[in-house]
Amino acid sequence: MEKFKSGFVSLIGRTNAGKSTLLNSLANEKVAITTPKTQTTRTAIKAIINSENSQIIVIDTPGIHKAKTKLSKTMINTAITEVGEVDVVLFLVEATAKSISDENLKILDTLKKSKKPCILVINKIDLVPKTKILEVIDAYRKEYDFSAIIPVSALKGEGIDELKEEIEKLLPYGPKYYDDDEYTDQSMRDLASEIIREKALKLLNDEVPHGIYVEIEKFSLRKTSKGKDIYDIEAIIYTVRESHKGIIIGKGGEKLKQISTYARKDIEKMTGTKVNLRVWVKVKEDWINNESLVNNKFKLK
Repeated sequence: MEKFKSGFVSLIGRTNAGKSTLLNSLANEKVAITTPKTQTTRTAIKAIINSENSQIIVIDTPGIHKAKTKLSKTMINTAITEVGEVDVVLFLVEATAKSISDENLKILDTLKKSKKPCILVINKIDLVPKTKILEVIDAYRKEYDFSAIIPVSALKGEGIDELKEEIEKLLPYGPKYYDDDEYTDQSMRDLASEIIREKALKLLNDEVPHGIYVEIEKFSLRKTSKGKDIYDIEAIIYTVRESHKGIIIGKGGEKLKQISTYARKDIEKMTGTKVNLRVWVKVKEDWINNESLVNNKFKLK
């Protein structure tokens, strides 16, 4: 074990850069939900990548964006705080961007202050010509002395092995923090909650998603009358206003039924067990600006 490397890696970038997709690709498992909606990730989610010579713990942080609510401010604070507490930083940018955004300039400023080893990861290279990738590399090289620059397509898995190799080079020698069969620090209860939220984000109108969170009220395993395992899960989708409640439920309860059905199928895949899922919708007025609730629900893990 003398040559074994291990450590913590923060994945940071602006909203919708593809961080959650990259995290899942690195882990080769679904550990973070992915949707076309902005600000999908709300907390620091860990993916554990095990190999013969290393254990890499990658922390997916909320996307950097312009904060308008208490929830937004907490999310950004989560992302910025993680940079100072890890061994290596992955700074994810998009090959499709026309220039360095204000959010990415803010991240660069954080990196300069932290002085942490940082790998620039240029995502979505499958969407642009090679000349554009070279332009992005040149622009960012002028701003910061990166330890490495790796172009990838998180969606298609291109460049992922090269990225893992570069991360491993920068990690210190150390112990295994997690068992070999672990791929995330999230419990099945946490993952179930996030899966339900993911399905809601994908199926709801744009004005609703950021005003919801999901709470698991019951998560228990029992035997059926035929002696087979089944999980009983009860969840509540909380939203900020009464009008949104009707949108989530839908005409005749159709929308909520869709969300529940799609979520149940994914939870069954995750657990390898049949699932009895029941979901309700409740209103918690303007919870996204409730400081005590936001800090309790979305603080650093």
